[in-house]
Amino acid sequence: MKEYFPILEWVPKLSKKSVQSDFIAGLTVGIMLVPQGMAYALLAGLPPVFGLYAALVPQVVYAFMGTSRQLSVGPVAMDSLLVASGLAALKLSGIDEYISMAIFLAFIMGLIQVLLGFLRMGFVVNFLSQPVISGFTSAAAIIIGLSQLKHLVGVSFESSNKIHWIIFEIFEKGSQIHTLTLLIGALGIIALVLLKKINPSIPGALIAVIISSLWIKSFGSESGISIVGLVPEGLPAFKFPEIEFSKVSKILPLAITLSLIAFMEAISVAKAIEEKKDYTVNPNQELIALGASNIVGSVFQSYSVGGGLSRTAVNDQAGANSGLASIISAIVVGLTLLFFTPLFYYLPNAILASIIMVAVFTLIDIQMPRKLWKSSKSEFYVLLFTFLITLFIGIQEGIILGVLISLLLLVYRSTQPHVAVLGKIKGTDYFKDIDRFTEDIETFENLLLLRFDEQIYFGNSQFFKEQLLDRVNQKKGKLNVVILSSGGINYIDSSGMKILNEIVLILKSKNIQFYIAGAIGPVMDSLFKSGVAKAIGGQHFFANTQQAFLYFINKNPKNKIEEKISLQANTEILE
Repeated sequence: MKEYFPILEWVPKLSKKSVQSDFIAGLTVGIMLVPQGMAYALLAGLPPVFGLYAALVPQVVYAFMGTSRQLSVGPVAMDSLLVASGLAALKLSGIDEYISMAIFLAFIMGLIQVLLGFLRMGFVVNFLSQPVISGFTSAAAIIIGLSQLKHLVGVSFESSNKIHWIIFEIFEKGSQIHTLTLLIGALGIIALVLLKKINPSIPGALIAVIISSLWIKSFGSESGISIVGLVPEGLPAFKFPEIEFSKVSKILPLAITLSLIAFMEAISVAKAIEEKKDYTVNPNQELIALGASNIVGSVFQSYSVGGGLSRTAVNDQAGANSGLASIISAIVVGLTLLFFTPLFYYLPNAILASIIMVAVFTLIDIQMPRKLWKSSKSEFYVLLFTFLITLFIGIQEGIILGVLISLLLLVYRSTQPHVAVLGKIKGTDYFKDIDRFTEDIETFENLLLLRFDEQIYFGNSQFFKEQLLDRVNQKKGKLNVVILSSGGINYIDSSGMKILNEIVLILKSKNIQFYIAGAIGPVMDSLFKSGVAKAIGGQHFFANTQQAFLYFINKNPKNKIEEKISLQANTEILE
């Protein structure tokens, strides 16, 4: 039970001091989450109260099932933007259908995450490389920020997640800007940034919400400033999300994308916190916990949730030791829904927009592209490609094509791996790339020492053959021995075995012997089973390059232990 409900493990360990710390952290995050949740719901295209619903039940479910004791689960900017952009493309009939679809999306997203968790698929997040994540999040942050300009300047824009359309509308409707709304939004941004610099633990968003609401109520109710209006009181009702079955297929791609991105965000934040703690985050259980949070949350009117970066950081800094902090945070949200929603009636939408814009500004990553430009041009172009696709084509297209291009780059690299001709460093037993040690290297006319830095499989086996035979031909008939330093080869498939056998036959026809040095056990097993080892000959396998070289120089026979090590304890090769 502890595997699926980690709360059973940490509850017995709670002390009076840890409970006090959790109470303070939960109170801090809860106060922060109320205005932030409302802002993110607005970003998702939903009434603000749904942000409070998303901050309620999912937190409690995660506290029971999550393996991270500091992760704050609830509405997040990235997921909210994906919900808005994905559902906008469906051309729904009205706000009621939009709300139903958003809630049902959370349900489907949760099912996918739970399924992936039980199938032990936590590793799928590894396909989201750092350049893809950086390019995607930076572009999404820009789109999120620009998407809030309509609330910041008091002008109605068409909903879009493509930057050129957003900019076009800004210029087209620039004359309609509501000056007072812009002033309130700008002051909100300035206040939030300054308060964060003074002390990150200050609930700047709550302060901005209170001051702006009081000001509008007292002086600006007739000023034309857009306000939140009536926020329904009371806890969300238990209601299974209703939707036409025919529309499930339409939201499935969005649900899969959301599932992976929400998991990626949560696990990356949880792992960063884990490094400073004495517990371990389990990726597969995190999938199950996040999935359960979305499923249970959806029947209590929650839209898609994930792990919040800024809230988790605040939770940790405020002293959270366990999931009790999330339960306290949920209680704060619940009390707000029961008793304090009338206080948000006069809250300007411009302030919610300023909260979102300040929160997502930190997602824009400047350092990563600078670093990649210096260290890895190919990865820089993957980042740039993902960034531009996300900005100009779409959010979902950006992440999907970014992952695809990074995988294609990986495949391309494996088909064209590094091949090095080795030589002996003078006065040592080291064998290094002759292109790197041109002055101190010793080579031999009748010996070719080659290193192949990749597995040999159907995608590169022909390349391997061409590279080897090309270097054999460069010796112009003076060659007696080819030594393959195979420490970097961790796998050879059937296509690779076929090519190796062809190489052995070609070399034999030229009276050239073929040695293999440093092959690992699994590779040796494959060579035996395929019959290639027998074609090469047991005496031509060596434990390392030095042993193979000495055999080439002196033709000294190997002793029994050297023979055993060279053949990885297999002796049937000679039978």
